[in-house]
Amino acid sequence: MHPAAPHPTPAAPNAHAVPASDAASAGGPVHPAAAGPGPAAADRPAPPPGAPARPGAAPTGVQGTSVPAQPAAPAAPSGGVRLDRRASDEGGGGDDYTLQAPDPRVAAEPHAAVCVACRAGRVDDDGYCENCGHAQPRERDHMEQECGPVAAVSDRGLRHHRNEDAFAVGTTTLPDGSPVSVAVVCDGVSSATRPDEASLAASRAANASLLDALPRGTHPQQAMHEAILAASEAVNALADEQPAEAREHAPQQNAPACTIVGAVVTAGLLVVGWVGDSRVYWIPVDRSAPPARLTEDDSWAAQMVAAGLMGEAEAYADHRAHAITGWLGADAYELEPHTAAFKPDRPGVVVVCTDGLWNYAESADEMAEAMPADAAARPLHAARVLVGHALDGGGHDNVTVALVPFPAAPRGAGSA
Repeated sequence: MHPAAPHPTPAAPNAHAVPASDAASAGGPVHPAAAGPGPAAADRPAPPPGAPARPGAAPTGVQGTSVPAQPAAPAAPSGGVRLDRRASDEGGGGDDYTLQAPDPRVAAEPHAAVCVACRAGRVDDDGYCENCGHAQPRERDHMEQECGPVAAVSDRGLRHHRNEDAFAVGTTTLPDGSPVSVAVVCDGVSSATRPDEASLAASRAANASLLDALPRGTHPQQAMHEAILAASEAVNALADEQPAEAREHAPQQNAPACTIVGAVVTAGLLVVGWVGDSRVYWIPVDRSAPPARLTEDDSWAAQMVAAGLMGEAEAYADHRAHAITGWLGADAYELEPHTAAFKPDRPGVVVVCTDGLWNYAESADEMAEAMPADAAARPLHAARVLVGHALDGGGHDNVTVALVPFPAAPRGAGSA
């Protein structure tokens, strides 16, 4: 996505805030998930003949980020199984294969990272195996988290070399003891510097702000507004961390930037907030009422439609459609957080996602069709399905989605 010129803030969806109280305690279990394959080892030395290239897995971490140690599997014995060359091809007999002997440096260094592909080579500081040249999975290539009834999944996609999305989910209680669920999703602006750091900083700051404010009795809509401001400050701080020498040699580089979208779900109230073109959708559980999109993009296409200059189909078909007109970052125009509050009259699922998903399910009806019918009961499974839908469609961008069942369920509830 690329920043565009500023424009008047689009009107938020019709909504009305209804006071709600808030409360204490937080957290939820984190479930590990397999990391997708790392980026191709382009510009690396060609792997030697017979070197397998099978990606491995890495656990995920907290608040939408993986925090694993480097893979530390023991070196494979010399009599293991190879996938590429038979022993008979080298003058031996039988159908067995032979693994290359482990790198002696790995054995000498107990904490050295071992290649997930050949299980023998040492991983260099650039993240490549010194034995077979295989690129190792990055910690954010694929992330999953389930926190009580809330679940989120993020994937690098099929075309990008890194994942510049981030998410954070959590649960707590309001002052009256009723449950509240929180989900924040951020998408780094690729044309800016360090977009992956921007999305991570924003998601963490917004989530922490919400989980701090809601138990203290701050109204959810006000808490969302404050959370977006906290996220903005966190992203702005990244620009100050860049050394003066680096700024002098690359003055044309934009400051770190990202979009943000979030949802707060209580027993009777749904609050959304956003800056940029990440979205929130509402999908009724029984599909007895039409689904709806609850956010309006800060984008060139949305600006054209709002001004009556183009129809929606024409605007989003234009090559300028996804140029964003609002974002978080030190070089952003005046920050205008959008918030809206709703009181749904039936159970449903709140879909919080980046454009890496909604590009493949743009309308609310398309999103509802792509989402499994049991998403409220199995949010983690449904989030995986939605990410898979985007990957099957081409996976041109990073893909992130968080699912929050409405009304908020007590902590401890989770995927079946």
